[in-house]
Amino acid sequence: MNSPPIAPATSGTSTRPYLIRALHDWCTDNGFTPYIAVFVDAHVQVPAEFVKNNEIVLNVGFEATSSLKLGNEAIEFRARFGGSSREIVVPVDHVIAIYARENGQGMAFPVPTEANAGAPASAQTEAGATPRPPRLALTEVPAADSQPSTSNDEPPPEPPAGGRPSLKRVK
Repeated sequence: MNSPPIAPATSGTSTRPYLIRALHDWCTDNGFTPYIAVFVDAHVQVPAEFVKNNEIVLNVGFEATSSLKLGNEAIEFRARFGGSSREIVVPVDHVIAIYARENGQGMAFPVPTEANAGAPASAQTEAGATPRPPRLALTEVPAADSQPSTSNDEPPPEPPAGGRPSLKRVK
């Protein structure tokens, strides 16, 4: 019995833009506010005064944006910062997380490969060293009436004040 040869797997296009759109839709459908965490370098067009440690977190909900386009190559929209409208352009591969503000549920992605090789000269520190890109881990805050399960001897983490979700850096 001869079976047809199996075609070699092709890499295809990145799944990141599709996952971002799906999670944005999920947030919107459930009444949550979608936020994206972005690794900022020379390819990203955001207000520089709001960038900290080569990162910015942006509200990408329809109420906070105008002309939102969640494309395969870039996320583009207009938003108000300090009362003035700004054009925002974020390459999809620079999105390092998308999550719901209200409960922290979402997904984290690897930082862009060029960021791993070294940040652009504009991101150099005063000592001349290139800052290491952050790694993010999304954490969920348990409901007040639920008991978190622990598999080790450490006490469960305390939820942040107000029961709001948090984004924890893992170094």
